[in-house]
Amino acid sequence: MIKAKNKSGTVGRYLVMIVFSAWILLPLAWALSLSLKTPADIISIPTKLIFTPTLANYLSVLREGEFMSQFANSLIVGVCSTALSLIIGVPAAYTLARFKFRASDNLQFWILSTRMAPPVAVLIPYFIVFQKLHMIDTYPAIIIMHLSVNLVLAIWLMRGFFADIPDEINEAALVDGCTYWGAFFRINLPLAIGGMAATTILSFMFSWNELMFALTLTGTAVKTAPVGVFNFIGFEEVVWGPLMAATIVLLVPIIIFVTLVQNALVRGLTFGAVKG
Repeated sequence: MIKAKNKSGTVGRYLVMIVFSAWILLPLAWALSLSLKTPADIISIPTKLIFTPTLANYLSVLREGEFMSQFANSLIVGVCSTALSLIIGVPAAYTLARFKFRASDNLQFWILSTRMAPPVAVLIPYFIVFQKLHMIDTYPAIIIMHLSVNLVLAIWLMRGFFADIPDEINEAALVDGCTYWGAFFRINLPLAIGGMAATTILSFMFSWNELMFALTLTGTAVKTAPVGVFNFIGFEEVVWGPLMAATIVLLVPIIIFVTLVQNALVRGLTFGAVKG
């Protein structure tokens, strides 16, 4: 009886995993197939499951138009906003987790409350400020907007990771002669490397995929890749082939980045301060 229950439970888990995987992978498979079809195959009814693939859509995206320059703009904005959020947010999170001072709880709530308002509520004031400062369609403007979101994310995620590190480890480091910031760099930071990897992934993914800020604050000079993909959708026609090709190209840096950072993520989650 117990074996039957365990078997049914295993089958149920596998079914859930199959359904979830299909939910995630089928749209990607559909986009990939459309990116390899000719315009005639794309609009054919019924949809052709067997067709002769072509790279014309990818060549069109990579060689023609402005998509590759927009791709480079996204890399610059994503790397800069993510790096700044870590450089500012990680020490701030360590301070909030390790030190209690007057109004520290209010400060933490204020940091969190900046994410409660919808992004469009802060977009218009920022747009007016950047317009007055002649910063529209510049890298600093869009990086600052992404930083305003990623910084809160970095502080709250990393604060939780630092708070989970036992106080005894910090006290031992201080007894051994470390300063507070020495304990931060030598003890806390290595132990929280998994949290930094997770924060880096989430911050970069937000910046890479963000559309509303980029659509409003950029023109032609620093237009990002999501805006470039959006431009394939016209008023009278959707250019499906290049649109899907650009979408697949847009996924490549995320896959590479997550693959590289996940080693640090796994190492941080399995990193122990005390050997058994």
